[in-house]
Amino acid sequence: MAAAPSHRAVWFAAWPVTAVFALSNTATPLYVLWQERIGFSSGTLTVIFACYIVGLLGALPVAGVTSDRIGRRPVLLPALALGVVAGVVFATATSVAALAVARLLTGVAVGVVVSAGMAAVTDVAGPERRRLGALLASTAMVLGAGLGPMLAGVLSQTLPAPTVTVFLLEIALLGLAVVVVLRLPLRGPTRPASTGPWIRLPSVPRANRRELLLGIAVFAPGITATSYVLSLGPSLLSRLLGTDNRMVAGLMAFVMFGAATGVQFAVRRVAVRSVLLAGAVAGVAAMTGLVIAVYQASVPLLLGTAALAGTAQGLGQLGGLTLLGEAVPAERRAEANAALNTGGYIPAGLLPVAAGYLADAVGLTAATTAFATVVLLAAATGAVLAVGVARETASETPKGPPASAARMASETPKGPSASASR
Repeated sequence: MAAAPSHRAVWFAAWPVTAVFALSNTATPLYVLWQERIGFSSGTLTVIFACYIVGLLGALPVAGVTSDRIGRRPVLLPALALGVVAGVVFATATSVAALAVARLLTGVAVGVVVSAGMAAVTDVAGPERRRLGALLASTAMVLGAGLGPMLAGVLSQTLPAPTVTVFLLEIALLGLAVVVVLRLPLRGPTRPASTGPWIRLPSVPRANRRELLLGIAVFAPGITATSYVLSLGPSLLSRLLGTDNRMVAGLMAFVMFGAATGVQFAVRRVAVRSVLLAGAVAGVAAMTGLVIAVYQASVPLLLGTAALAGTAQGLGQLGGLTLLGEAVPAERRAEANAALNTGGYIPAGLLPVAAGYLADAVGLTAATTAFATVVLLAAATGAVLAVGVARETASETPKGPPASAARMASETPKGPSASASR
C-alpha cells in the first residue's frame, strides 16, 4: 500500500485554489480607475462583476461531473490556462467588453477550481485527514480572495501602470500553480463515477440533500454580502465616504477575507451546527452594520462590516464543505462542491447587479439599504434552519461531548432510513 501523502503535500494542493481566487478579486480596487478611464455607471460595473458569476455557474455543471469521472488534473490544468488568458485580457483592457470577457474567463476558471480544485485538496489529504482537507480547501479560497485585491490596491497605488503590474504578478502565481498541479500525488477515479449526462445541474445523492440545503442557506447570504462589498465597496468609499485611495479598497477586501480565513481556523473544533448558526448570525450583523456605516459615512464601520461579511461567508462555507466532504461519497465529491457553490453564487450574482441598477435610479444609499434588508432576511432564515437542526440533533443524539464539524458529518446516518427521516 502506498504511503499517505505528507502534510506538506496537502498544503501544496491548496495553492492552485489560492492562486485562482486571487485572480477572482484582483480587479476590485481597480474598478474606480476603469470607470474614470472608460466611463460606465454603477449598473454597468455590477454587470461586469456578474460576468464572473455567469462564467462560474456555466462551469459548475461541467467541471464537477467531469472531474469526478476523468480525474482532477486533466480538468485543473485547462482552468489555470484560462486564468492566465484572463490576466492578459485584464492587463490590456480598454473597454467594457474586454473587462466583461476577462471576468467571464475568470469565472470559468474559478468554477473549475471550486469543484475540482477543492476536491483535489480533500483527495490528497485522504480519508484520515478529511477534516484538514476541508479546512485547507475552504481557507485557501478565502485567503486568495483577500490576497488579490490587497496586492492590487498596494501595487496600483505605488507602482506605474496600475492596471497592468498586478496582473503580471498574478500570471506568475498561476504559472506556479500549474507546476504544483503537475507534481501533486493525484490518482484517477478508483471507483466508477456517477452515471448520466456529462453536463447537468450539480447535485448530491438523495440522502445528502439536507446537508446541501443547510449549507446553502448559510453560505449564500454570506457570499452575497462579500460580493456586494467587492463590486460596490469601492464606490461606497469613493462616493459616500469621500476616499478614492485604492489601498483602502484593497485593505477592505483583505480585511473581509482575512476574517473569513481566521475564523475558519478558530472554529475548526466546533460542532458544525454551531459553525452554521454563527455564520448566519454574522450575516445578520454584517447587513445591519452595512446600513449603519453608509448612513454614518464611516470608513471604520464599513471595514468592520466587511469583516463580518467575510466571517459569514467563511463559516457558511466551512460548515457546508465539511458536511458534504464527510457525508458525500468520494465519487460525487466534486459535484457536491459544485452544487454548494451553485446555490451560493446565484444570489451573489443577481442581488449585487440589482442593487447596482437600483443605485443608478434611486441612489447608492437607498440601494444599499434595500440590498441589506433582503440579505439580512435570508441570513435570519439560515439561522432558524440551523437552530432547528441543532434541536433535532440534540433530541436524536445520545448526550456526550459535542462533535466537531467533521465528526458530526461523518456520524450522520446514511442509507434509506436516513433519507426517510429527512
